Amino acid sequence: MDEFKLIRTSGTARAAEFNTLHGRVSTPIFMPVGTQATVKALSPDEIKNTGASIILGNAYHLSLQPGVDLIKDFGGLHAFMKWDNPILTDSGGFQAFSLSETNKITDEGITFKSQSDGSLHFIDPEQATINQIKIGADIIMCFDHCIEYGASQVEVEAAMNRTHRWASTCKQTFYEFGDDNMQSLFGIIQGGASTELRLKSLEFMSSLDFEGYAIGGLAVGESKTTMYDIVNLCNRYLSPEKPRYLMGVGSPEDLVEGVASGVDMFDCVMPTRVARNGSLYTKHGRINITNQKFRDQEIAIETDCNCMLCSNFSTAYIHHLFKAKELLALRLASIHNLTFMANLMTDIRESILNDTFENYRNTFWQTYKTANNIKNDAVRN
Repeated sequence: MDEFKLIRTSGTARAAEFNTLHGRVSTPIFMPVGTQATVKALSPDEIKNTGASIILGNAYHLSLQPGVDLIKDFGGLHAFMKWDNPILTDSGGFQAFSLSETNKITDEGITFKSQSDGSLHFIDPEQATINQIKIGADIIMCFDHCIEYGASQVEVEAAMNRTHRWASTCKQTFYEFGDDNMQSLFGIIQGGASTELRLKSLEFMSSLDFEGYAIGGLAVGESKTTMYDIVNLCNRYLSPEKPRYLMGVGSPEDLVEGVASGVDMFDCVMPTRVARNGSLYTKHGRINITNQKFRDQEIAIETDCNCMLCSNFSTAYIHHLFKAKELLALRLASIHNLTFMANLMTDIRESILNDTFENYRNTFWQTYKTANNIKNDAVRN
């Protein structure tokens, strides 16, 4: 990764850019999730047409199917999936949380039970790093232990210390086995909802001098207020000269508040996941397209949206597709939601460049209704 260049700030919101082997990344940015070398239901060209310029893959899942060596033999993940823009890969650390009922975690690594055939697979920080190097990701994440919200202080501290030990191994492995091809390694801040532990993690991870830093272990059951408090804390101490990545967080309100705190990069499965269930983003909030009131509406979902759905089809048509359980419904809804997210980030970036972000933020909260009716004051205080 070329030098991270801060272009403009508006308050604590940041507009920046950096270059990778596969192209430039302008921040703030939202990254669609292509866990298994595909963003579900969409082709690479359709993903690009939404405005996305970088996507996320998961090295753990790809190591199970089709295998990292096969991907390497095809020229790496970019060539394998025909995506020529930047890719960030998660190491598999999040699966310590999401697959907690079927894995075993020790200081050496994590033993996973395959969801497809029940076979056991052991991954340690060295292997997790080598897997991502072989895949050819532009940005590689350290192997970490993500723990559920509500765990005891002792458990959270143990997971954090394990993350720290693994991070040291990941860095050593990266410089021993990595190719000189502009791949970058990011460290991950853990520590749960504890201010004390987060500060310890910030100090330790900063001492390893990674090329970028992620805030991990959030959106795992805590309240929005708790999440934003932790993000604000981390951004107060993270280097202003390196990219900041908030992992697994992606509701529109989270992006606005994350940027306000100083976050540069986001990813989340939510926009495409809720799309497949008929939930579509609009500037006024999420709607359920299967509701009967949309049955005969001629207008587009969003009249100022340039996505394939809104540019060509009526609200009534997408309502019909979902009611008829047609596969096209999932594709069009996913395209719309990813376009919404890309447009949101473009508008946010423009407001930062124009030093009007706070006005943009205020307008957002005046017009956007969150899915769980979060109040503006509850989020921002």
